[in-house]
Amino acid sequence: MKPQLHQEITLSIKRLGIHGEGIGDYNGFTVFVDGALPGETVTAVINEVRKNFARATVVSYAQTSPHRVTPPCPVFGRCGGCQLMHLDYPQQLETKRQRVVDTLERIGKIFNVPVSACVPSPNPLAYRNKIQLPVMMDPMRMGLYAFNSHDIVEIEKCYIHCSLGEQVFAKVKQILKNDPHPSLRFVVIKTGVNTNQVLVILVTEGEGSLTLPSMAEKIMESAPEIKGVVQNIHTASGNVVLSKTFRTLAGHSSIVDKICGLHFKVSPASFFQVNPAQAENLYQKALEFCELKGDETVLDAYCGVGTLSLILASHAKQVIGVECVSDAILDAQDNAKRNQIKNTVFHAAKVEDFIGTLSAIDVAVLNPPRKGCEPLFLEKLVLLKPRCIVYISCDPATLARDLAILQEKGYSVNTVQPFDMFPQTVHVESIAQLTRR
Repeated sequence: MKPQLHQEITLSIKRLGIHGEGIGDYNGFTVFVDGALPGETVTAVINEVRKNFARATVVSYAQTSPHRVTPPCPVFGRCGGCQLMHLDYPQQLETKRQRVVDTLERIGKIFNVPVSACVPSPNPLAYRNKIQLPVMMDPMRMGLYAFNSHDIVEIEKCYIHCSLGEQVFAKVKQILKNDPHPSLRFVVIKTGVNTNQVLVILVTEGEGSLTLPSMAEKIMESAPEIKGVVQNIHTASGNVVLSKTFRTLAGHSSIVDKICGLHFKVSPASFFQVNPAQAENLYQKALEFCELKGDETVLDAYCGVGTLSLILASHAKQVIGVECVSDAILDAQDNAKRNQIKNTVFHAAKVEDFIGTLSAIDVAVLNPPRKGCEPLFLEKLVLLKPRCIVYISCDPATLARDLAILQEKGYSVNTVQPFDMFPQTVHVESIAQLTRR
């Protein structure tokens, strides 16, 4: 029986949803409750009723979880950046592991595959090397979006953003308050945490103000670690933060960071793992799963700026990196030269198109975006019969779907290792190792 709008109900919370909300059952009807944790009994008021579920807000707690903690961030619950800061860290890790297990079984029908304990992040707080801050004027406001909204929650500090990036954020915010620019839409701060270099990107509505270069100089002068200020000229509406048009306002157009002993260019639009300390652990596990002996040809599909390709290169005969973003491939080629690595080759192409040009590979590493791999790519991949496939995933649902396809086509899933790349959030990264039967 459905609850009624504005009805007050008592619920026992059984599990967490994919957005971190508590899930309870009311007479067989699913109810989502923001902020509630498994094991808690709450009194909640219904504020939305749909065909198959309802949403409710907690009025009071009759029983609280022993894993509930006080979030350090004063805007937790209003800001949409973190969803699990009220759950103690060991339980966050167990929740993420269980999510991987449940998703593999529910979507992939994959049972009896070992799913290891989720590898904790070296830093549960202050781990992010990047922050995207929406800006509004009249009066000047700068912060983060509320969950599922374009309302800005003003912040003085982001508790999951790295300390150097936070220092730069405070300085940029003060400069903007003193010299507001009505054309400004976002400020993006990228930090090389292992090199102490910072890049600031100012996203403007159109060309922006004529005084933008002078503001960029003020930003450059505010901290010696700031190596460049870049403008991104954005005219389209929508949720995408960066357009493809960049202009260097002051200093350099990119910075360099170091990971696994190699140096990588970090440009305004390039993807670089946001938790570099944990990324090192992730890449080492990927290398271990590849079981390379030194004579293999490795395909690195969705290679980005070549980070993993270059880490694998010293353990293989050749690594072929493929990525559809041409600017990322230019960065990958630059990174190979920067690190004097000569046994990699990079191609700007869709992996499902490029793979048809290959005649043989020994190992395939897949690191697709959240939507997972195209079925056509997986079909062509199995025809090459690599002895081992290592699949790195940022979404358990598409991982489960793709692993099921590969199982049907002759591969065994040996093990899945979750990694906590994004502490305090619901997101979980996983690596699966498959071998050909």
